[in-house]
Amino acid sequence: MKKTAGPALSPAAESATARTMRERLGSLLGRQGEALSPRVLRRTLAELQAVGNPLISDVEGARLAAGVAQWYARATAQQRHDCWLLMSEQFAPDVSMLEEARRDYEAALGTPAEAQAEVCLRRAFVSPRTRLLQRFAAFPDGMRFLVDMRAELLPALKSDKRLLALDAELQALFSTWFDVAFLDLQRISWQSPAALVEKLIKYEAVHDITSWADAKNRLDEDRRCYGFFHPRLPGEPLIFVEVALLQDMAASIPPLLDESAAHADLSRANTAIFYSISNTQQGLKGVSFGDSLIKRVVEALRAEFGQIKTFATLSPIPGLRGWVQAHAGELLQAASSRSRQALARQLGAASKGDKGDVTAEALLKALDGVAALDEKSPLARWLLAAAARYLGRETDAQKRPLDAVARFHLGNGARVERINWLGDPSAKGLKQSWGLMVNYYYDLRRLDKHRALLAQGKIAVSGAVESLRE
Repeated sequence: MKKTAGPALSPAAESATARTMRERLGSLLGRQGEALSPRVLRRTLAELQAVGNPLISDVEGARLAAGVAQWYARATAQQRHDCWLLMSEQFAPDVSMLEEARRDYEAALGTPAEAQAEVCLRRAFVSPRTRLLQRFAAFPDGMRFLVDMRAELLPALKSDKRLLALDAELQALFSTWFDVAFLDLQRISWQSPAALVEKLIKYEAVHDITSWADAKNRLDEDRRCYGFFHPRLPGEPLIFVEVALLQDMAASIPPLLDESAAHADLSRANTAIFYSISNTQQGLKGVSFGDSLIKRVVEALRAEFGQIKTFATLSPIPGLRGWVQAHAGELLQAASSRSRQALARQLGAASKGDKGDVTAEALLKALDGVAALDEKSPLARWLLAAAARYLGRETDAQKRPLDAVARFHLGNGARVERINWLGDPSAKGLKQSWGLMVNYYYDLRRLDKHRALLAQGKIAVSGAVESLRE
């Protein structure tokens, strides 16, 4: 790493600094072992302090930050961890300044000096870490550097809580820097640069893109794909959504991914199906712009296709299988006696327990053959009822839907419209939900009503889904 210039230290001061850093090594880095030697650690801290020095210009600070980033690119994982710890622990807010500003603000309440005291309090909350990270963001590749650094840092939070302050600061800054007001909605088509199409293939998180022909099918003229882009990350979609334009609500994913299927007649399309939404930047975890993407895409589609009135998803249910496996006994007990008898007849004598009733273990084992089941069979009806309960009633301690995908769409004001049998018969679909998929319907007139219901812990569901529950 290039050594930065700084104010000269007297031998005594330099010795004191060295002793202080050695003393801090035990608590700062000792539990995991230090990757940087005390000398390199002191130098790294000095260079970070130079980057964040309020007495230099932002241009000079950005230049110094670029030098640190070059060293970071060559550093080992443990050396980077040491750098994160320095950023997290050595650039915290000044506690005495905070306390003084708080006292001044409390004393000024109700007086003409209140507004100025509030300004001072706000300034006291701005930590040296904020200025440090702002300087890193200022050099040409700085935003990319910070997003990638947080992506690398996130897995370490579970084992090292000392990094929480740095992570929280990054997330807060990203929430401002990546606000939807600064994002550009762009359509991605087969005519887009090949490098951009390659990124869609890389980042697709719902239904893997298996070939260039598959990518072409999803980007063809009867489809739409939109992404949010940030000016500091050119050519890099932050999130993108794939849309099929149809004449009815889709119930199954294979027809949408069929490369040999005929093109849809766009003049007759009245339904837009959002069948894949993928975030691309792990470093932006916790920064929400998916709901704004849906709204902006709806506006774009309505402007291009005035006849499209129905906006819905065809979505996976990633948490269903784990939840059913954990609650199979409870779900079976809640079923009517008539349903349990029908299940016992379908599964046969080998599935019955000591009391002659079908067992939860037998049910789960039988579901391994779900692809061969008739949708109207007792076992299929039991699974559909379980899915309806999972999506329509089950919430966590914060009254949020248990399923992550449901939480996203229901939080945007959609409702659970229809549960589709074997909507995704792929290995991934069978593994996470026995192939079941769900349509979330965006009724543009009732989005606020549905959000208000969800705030009360009530999930909006259609009559068709309600009828599945026992």
